[in-house]
Amino acid sequence: MDNAKIKELLIDICDTKLDFTVIQSGKESRRVNGLYKPDTHEIILHNKNFKTDNEMIYTAVHEYAHHLLTEEALATMGDTALPNARVHTQAFWAKFNELLIIAEKKGYYALDMKSSPELEKLTEEIRKNYLEKNGELMQEFGRLLAKAYDLCEKANIRYEDYIDRVLCLPRNSARDIRKLGMENINPALGYDNMKFVASLKNPDDRSAAEKQLLHGGGPDSVRALMRRKSSDDADDKKTKLEKEKKRIERAIEQLQKRLEFVEAAIENM
Repeated sequence: MDNAKIKELLIDICDTKLDFTVIQSGKESRRVNGLYKPDTHEIILHNKNFKTDNEMIYTAVHEYAHHLLTEEALATMGDTALPNARVHTQAFWAKFNELLIIAEKKGYYALDMKSSPELEKLTEEIRKNYLEKNGELMQEFGRLLAKAYDLCEKANIRYEDYIDRVLCLPRNSARDIRKLGMENINPALGYDNMKFVASLKNPDDRSAAEKQLLHGGGPDSVRALMRRKSSDDADDKKTKLEKEKKRIERAIEQLQKRLEFVEAAIENM
């Protein structure tokens, strides 16, 4: 597959107004399969790393996600966005998973395990015997912690001290686990996804997130979806800029106070 064809597929997956270039390096790399250069808008693919076009498309979509986020950042923040354009944030993984789903629907990419019956069998074992059982175990653990809380109250023992010095559990972990014992969440999600669903305050949001996760929605994609639902102005460019302005102003104020402290300390030396 040549560079022009790859670029054509990427644009068909999601259009962009910011021009970019696809370059196959003709090399093999042990460090990365590809990279995106936000300053020149180049997608570099180390094509000697790939056995199939399917593998190369996966990496091309990965780097294209960086390009699209760079385009969004430039539109709202200007050139100051470029230094952070390649960071693998939650927003990046959400965008990447979104593009992969479109690529699959259009037939450009496939996550097909049918070619490996052994992998299919192993996947089922992981889901049933590890993800789901771990979820059930942590749910029961949460119920026991809730019971321990009640018993600590009756015995006039500080629950926090019990968690810290008897069970030796981090308090945040104990809080998250105890919350699982109070919520009716499908253990098939696995502990980490159950913890995320339990953190959602709205029952409808919990139900929607659980459904998305059970139907193959990536955790980062589902988190991004929930964030968008909880903020009506999430896509409001002006609101984003106003929030960014406030963050910068707070940072400047804090730095100014620190500068005054350092200057005073120097004068007193």
